[in-house]
Amino acid sequence: MFIVSGATGHVGSAVVEALLDRGHEVIAITRNAAHADALQKNGAAIAIADLYDVDAMRDVFSRGKRLFLLNPPAEPHTDTDKTEKKTVRHLLAAIKGSGLKKIVAESTYGAQPGEKLGDLNTLFAMEEGLRDQRIPTVILRAAYYFSNWDAMCKSAREGTLPTMFPAALKLPMVAPADLGKAAADLLRAPVEQTGTVYVEGPEQYSSQDVADAFANALGRKVDLAVTPRDQWEEAYRTMGFSDEAAYSYARMTAIAADGDYDQPRDPVHGSTSLQDYIDTLVERG
Repeated sequence: MFIVSGATGHVGSAVVEALLDRGHEVIAITRNAAHADALQKNGAAIAIADLYDVDAMRDVFSRGKRLFLLNPPAEPHTDTDKTEKKTVRHLLAAIKGSGLKKIVAESTYGAQPGEKLGDLNTLFAMEEGLRDQRIPTVILRAAYYFSNWDAMCKSAREGTLPTMFPAALKLPMVAPADLGKAAADLLRAPVEQTGTVYVEGPEQYSSQDVADAFANALGRKVDLAVTPRDQWEEAYRTMGFSDEAAYSYARMTAIAADGDYDQPRDPVHGSTSLQDYIDTLVERG
């Protein structure tokens, strides 16, 4: 039995679907059963548990042997660093005594020690906590999600794509479906297969590439609107981020823009192109 946390998000649901497609039994963890209807219809068992309830999470973990672990992003109106550090501690506590045989944990390109670095430092803390326990673990460091552009679809339809990245800066990006397939493969692999695996798309893309992909899908011109670095924090606040979260996310954005993180030599490449992803996004409306 496979357990998937964060099962109703972009990546978690993709992991569930990939495992179901391979004929495996899956328990999908969610806080809200209403959000899991599609997964249940496709054959997943649903477990209702709040990650703030360590005992409840441990009980669900004990029902399977292999776990996909995801620390969910905090609500941006909170102090995201403080909140995500707390959820990491709860997840690590729930793993103890669970009887799990293998863990695949989702992290991110750029995970590193520090403070107030978006999720880079909180996910690094999760990585370190997992390395300090005995259950064989794979750290899956994911590239920038294509789905991070979903919220920009409405703006793109109106002819403008906002971004904080320089127009021509190429970044590793990836489709959630490809992360789901990679995670499923790692979960099914022998327990002896551990370490850190990087996953990105078939090639790297720039913000201009994203604008062009929207233009192709929409059949209209889409201009790129680049937010200057000295306006990043204010831009995040305008999007509903707390002062603490805006500061933290601006620092994370700077790390990505400056390339100030480890670059993998041999990442796993997914098959979904940016254009294919944007075409599907636009078709869904």
